Amino acid sequence: MTRTATIVGGGVIGGGWAARFLLMGWDVRVFDPDPEAERKLGEVLANARRSLPGLSDVSMPDEGWLSLHTDLSEAVQGADWIQESVPERLALKLKVYAEIQAACRPDAVIGSSTSGFKPSELQQGAARPGQIVVAHPFNPVYLLPLIELVPTAANTPEFLDHAKQIITGIGMYPLHVRKEIDAHIADRFLEAVWREALWLVKDGIATTEEIDNAIRYGFGIRWAQMGLFETYRVAGGEAGMKHFMAQFGPCLKWPWTKLMDVPEFTDELVDMIAGQSDEQSGMHSIRELERIRDDNLVGMMRALKARDWGAGALLNAQDKRMKTGAGDLSKPVVTLRRAIPVDWLDYNGHMTESRYLHAFADSTDRFMEIIGCDQDYIATGGSYFTAETHIRHIDEAHLGQRIRVETTCLMGAGKKMHLFHQMFEGDRLLATGEHFLLHVSLETRRPSPPSPAIEAKLVEIASAHASLPRPDGVGRAIAVKP
Repeated sequence: MTRTATIVGGGVIGGGWAARFLLMGWDVRVFDPDPEAERKLGEVLANARRSLPGLSDVSMPDEGWLSLHTDLSEAVQGADWIQESVPERLALKLKVYAEIQAACRPDAVIGSSTSGFKPSELQQGAARPGQIVVAHPFNPVYLLPLIELVPTAANTPEFLDHAKQIITGIGMYPLHVRKEIDAHIADRFLEAVWREALWLVKDGIATTEEIDNAIRYGFGIRWAQMGLFETYRVAGGEAGMKHFMAQFGPCLKWPWTKLMDVPEFTDELVDMIAGQSDEQSGMHSIRELERIRDDNLVGMMRALKARDWGAGALLNAQDKRMKTGAGDLSKPVVTLRRAIPVDWLDYNGHMTESRYLHAFADSTDRFMEIIGCDQDYIATGGSYFTAETHIRHIDEAHLGQRIRVETTCLMGAGKKMHLFHQMFEGDRLLATGEHFLLHVSLETRRPSPPSPAIEAKLVEIASAHASLPRPDGVGRAIAVKP
């Protein structure tokens, strides 16, 4: 059954929430009185549709239904999750909660995107305080997985477990902040770095671009994959964290930083920072910068995904949750559904040659899982090796397009497996891949019979597929016209 999320406030953060829920299969209602809300939301959704599917290597859910509302009571009725993303004014938030609770389900989660208010402040005077919780995201919400979930004693453990399940279900990570504190956890780090950066600019030590370069070419990359403490544990060498703290701990007493001192925001300082920022990035529009940011994030997170590390491990876990069954084996088997990510493109702007093989190899791996040649079986010492491959490139595939591979088993007797993959975007045939494989012993690295169970399943599918029309292109060599 499709679930419903209501987003109250459709700005940058609210629009990101709407995109995350919508592309994860939820129906989404957006309440925002701004007459420009539909345009702004549409632009955020366009970026999300372009980038978020590229993080997944399996089929994402069908996109939910989006509707815009000008009546808050109507928008929240029956919703499972209600996310408040209105401006950071406490009186406004409390007014909005009163209106929401007068019309919403008592068991709905009301999350706040606030970065500044504690949950105890948000729950003041509420009809049901235990229904309101801080769920603080990071921009862009449709890509970055962290949600700081900050409760009070009014929120029951059952309520929090329910909220965590929903956050996890849309591919995000709920960081349970056990004690409420101003600015939660992550923004306190950001504020410390921001304060120091302001002083470095004001004192003429560095420009905005030089500060950004110090982060993105140095510790920012380390933080992205290993965080703070694990990074410093490695910096301690073989002796570990104790050695690092003994070596660098005394430095904390030295007057290196001005963390508790903020420069005055004079017109001169604001103009200096704004001018340097314009010189650094003014050649790009905000939408262009968002797409550059999104492409870079997808590329970095996919690299972490290949290592099953950091944010990449979260993406792999989400792929497993979204993986579908084998379906009707008497038809060509759908062995791949996915979107084309940015790192699959070449200099011509379409999917590069090697990624067609990548996609077909993933399809072969999925077919092997279906017949029982999975990781558990491979661990016993048997697997299939590819002996020959032939790929035909028929049409172009571009960023964000959702591709589907249908696989026909042409032979499955004994040690042999002969597969024919067809790649589609909708009804449009993009490519075919013909693959011949042999079952081998991983001990001798020589051909060997598969297990009886695997051979029986393979013969069953090959026999069923023998009655299908023979796919066009089977047995083709390089086609060169005279």
